[in-house]
Amino acid sequence: MTLLPEAQRERFDVVLVRPRNPLNIGAAARAMANFGFSHLSVVAPFAPTWREARSAVDSQDVLISARESATLGDAIAGATLVVGTGSLQYRKPEQPVVVLPELAPLVNQELARGGRVALVFGPEKHGLTRDDLSWCHLLVEIPTDPGQPSMNLGQAVAVCLYELAARVDSAEGTSGPEPAESGRLELLAGVVEEAMEAAGYSPRAMQAANRRDLRLLLRRLTLSAHDTRRILGIFRRILWRLRH
Repeated sequence: MTLLPEAQRERFDVVLVRPRNPLNIGAAARAMANFGFSHLSVVAPFAPTWREARSAVDSQDVLISARESATLGDAIAGATLVVGTGSLQYRKPEQPVVVLPELAPLVNQELARGGRVALVFGPEKHGLTRDDLSWCHLLVEIPTDPGQPSMNLGQAVAVCLYELAARVDSAEGTSGPEPAESGRLELLAGVVEEAMEAAGYSPRAMQAANRRDLRLLLRRLTLSAHDTRRILGIFRRILWRLRH
């Protein structure tokens, strides 16, 4: 197997959300080093000493350079394709679901248009929550035996990265309009939400639910960076008129 060129691997982020066991973080870092990936983000880790995990054999550099974020939104702000991971046994996803072998063509398409991919893994005990998944464009499922559908965090990271390293096309090039970053979509969601409140459409009691629904909607629309700027300008103008 030939690994992806470094320029391609540099456009991947592995994001661990609220991990509890430092050994699992270390195992994830080791899996990343195995396949040449280096960008790790850790969201609200339970243990403050996670950078010292002994399981990160020969991959301490990944832990040392990892980014720690307070929220998932901060960790994926620069990503244009956010891929959540998990089993369908206990959840009804509200975004498209693909099995792991079908992920590579979608990643190929995103890289071809200059995008950045974030691969998001949830906590060991229950995985990504419904709110976590609202940040994701799609959910990828690792095919497993029904008798044991869940995987250890480090193993899940290794399987996903192997699949991408083996199947993602290394060809460079651009195709299609520039994709919108997650941070810009969240900014747009905030302005739309403000306009809804100013118009009396959305009570504050529904704020959290509305923001989650807006995140999902904007990601289903697959907006380009140009589209996002235009729509943001329109809603800012609407909001100004409503307030004045």
